[in-house]
Parts: sequence; C-alpha cells; structure tokens
Amino acid sequence: MIVVEDVHKHFGGFHAVDGASLAIREGTITGLIGPNGAGKTTLFNVIAGVLKPTSGRVTMAGEDITGLPPHTLFHKGLLRTFQIAHEFASMTVRENLMMVPGGQSGERIWNTWLARRRIAEEERVLQDKAEEVLEFLTIDHLADERAGNLSGGQKKLLELGRTMMVDARIVFLDEVGAGVNRTLLNTIGDAIQKLNAERGYTFVVIEHDMDFIGRLCDPVICMAEGKVLAEGSLEEIKANEQVIEAYLGTGLKNREMVGA
Repeated sequence: MIVVEDVHKHFGGFHAVDGASLAIREGTITGLIGPNGAGKTTLFNVIAGVLKPTSGRVTMAGEDITGLPPHTLFHKGLLRTFQIAHEFASMTVRENLMMVPGGQSGERIWNTWLARRRIAEEERVLQDKAEEVLEFLTIDHLADERAGNLSGGQKKLLELGRTMMVDARIVFLDEVGAGVNRTLLNTIGDAIQKLNAERGYTFVVIEHDMDFIGRLCDPVICMAEGKVLAEGSLEEIKANEQVIEAYLGTGLKNREMVGA
C-alpha cells in the first residue's frame, strides 16, 4: 500500500531521515521501532504530508503522493495520530467525532438559512455513526464528557475513533501507548486488531513498548540514524546484531538484555 523510496529529510545540517526505504503491505499491522532520534516520527510526518521530503519518493497504491498536504491524503484514506492527542477540549467526545468528516453542509454559512433540513439529516447520520464508534471502542459512557477531561488513554481511543468516522485505508499511530495505563492500552490494542481483522484497516505503529509491538505487529521495521536497519518478526529483529548495536551500542554481549 505504501512504498517509501530513498527518502531524505534534512533540517539544515541534520539528517533526520537519511535514505530510508520501506514498504507497508496492505492488511498488515506493521511496527516501526528504533531508539530515540532514529527518525521514526519525521518519516511519519513525511509520509503523511506534514513535512515535505528533501528528496525521495512516497507512493500509495502505486500513486505518487510525495509532498501532498495532509488534507489531500486524508481524503485518500491516509490518516495519522500524534504522540500528544489533539482533541477539541471544550467539545464533547461525541462532537469531536461528528466534526471529522469533511464537506458537511453546515460548514457553509448560507446553508444555515437555506438548507436546514439537509443539515439536520446529515447531523443525524453523523450522530448515529459516532454512537456506533463509541460503542465499538467501549467508551460510549463518555459520549457527553468534554474531551479535555479525558485521561491520556481515553484521548488516544478518541483519536482512534476519529479514523473510524471516515473511510480510512491506512492509519499511522505515533506512540499510541505513551502515558497510557496497561488496561486502556489493552483496550486500544483490541480495537486496532478488530479494525484490522473486521474492517481491513492497515496500520503502522510507532511504539517503544515491545510487549505491545509483539502482540500486534508483524512485520516489525527497525530504524536508526534515519535509516532502516532491519525488517522481520519481532524475534528476528531482537536477534539482529545491528539492532542490538543501535539500541545498546555494545553488541553480542548484551543479546540477552535485548531478548528479556
């Protein structure tokens, strides 16, 4: 679904992504791991159109999407979440979901006078969809809660819910487990697996929690210093000498630590 070819992203003299190439197969949950500063989030931002690459190419289902803005990629079904959730704090959880789909009639001011019936019908459909999403994610009891009052894990679930309000094809999740307690992380993991199995979502997940990666992801891709080091199952990645060097800098004598 996604092919990244020799992508570079430079910030002055700093090469955050330095010739990364990888492929994301449709229907997979792919893990992207690596030490801090490996270039993972920068690569996400390049793929998702937040940043334009210095050089290189990104394609989606064979179409060149290099440098396309996020709103264009959104309509193609490519979505991403962020390490820190970006909710509309003063709006309810339900309202946060209902405002996701674009092109709503109520976005045009003259329609508030001329197309009230159409707006009301669209809102009814969106509310039904939001209720379905909330139930799927087991947070329907929070529907009328202001989003700013949610815990970190609940906000991550809300972000995942936003991807369900449109026809997402591939979703990039950036550190979905950061600041999330284990119970909610398990709930998030369950939702990702269900969306993958039942609705055909393709996921790419940046995460430092190797238990979470091991539960969900195959394959796993490891980056370091802006490059792709290795790809395979988590067990293969953990046994890779280059990966051990990247994480620990000391090679074979620490193999047991990596496997622990």
